[in-house]
Amino acid sequence: MLRIAGVPLPGNKTIHIALTYIKGIGQSRSRKILEELRIDPGTKADKLSEEDQGRLRARVEMEEIEGELTRRVSMDIKRLQDIGTWRGYRHRRKLPVRGQTSRRNARTRRGKKKTGLSGRVTLTKT
Repeated sequence: MLRIAGVPLPGNKTIHIALTYIKGIGQSRSRKILEELRIDPGTKADKLSEEDQGRLRARVEMEEIEGELTRRVSMDIKRLQDIGTWRGYRHRRKLPVRGQTSRRNARTRRGKKKTGLSGRVTLTKT
C-alpha cells in the first residue's frame, strides 16, 4: 500500500484517482503532477515502481496539503473575524458566507430548526 503525506492510498485505484484521497489535491492537480513527472495516470497505485513512488512523494510534499492547508484556511477565517469583516461576522454566526439567502434556506449551515414555545424543554428540579 502506497503512503504519501501520511495518507494511505488505495492500491486498487488508478494513481490519478488515488492521489485525490490527499486533502488539497483534486483531479486537475493530480493530473498536472502526474504529467509533470511523466507517470501514466492509468497505472494502478500498487503497480508504481519504487523510483516513481519516491519522485511522486517528493513532488506532493511541495504542495500545500493536509494539516498546513487546514491551518491556513482556519487562520484566514480567524483573520476575517478579527478585522471585523462581513464574511468574518457570517463565519462567527455560522451563517452562509457567500451571499445566499438564509431566511428560509441554509439548513445545512444553520443546523436543525429551532422551534418556538411548542418545542421548549422545561427544566426539572434536582
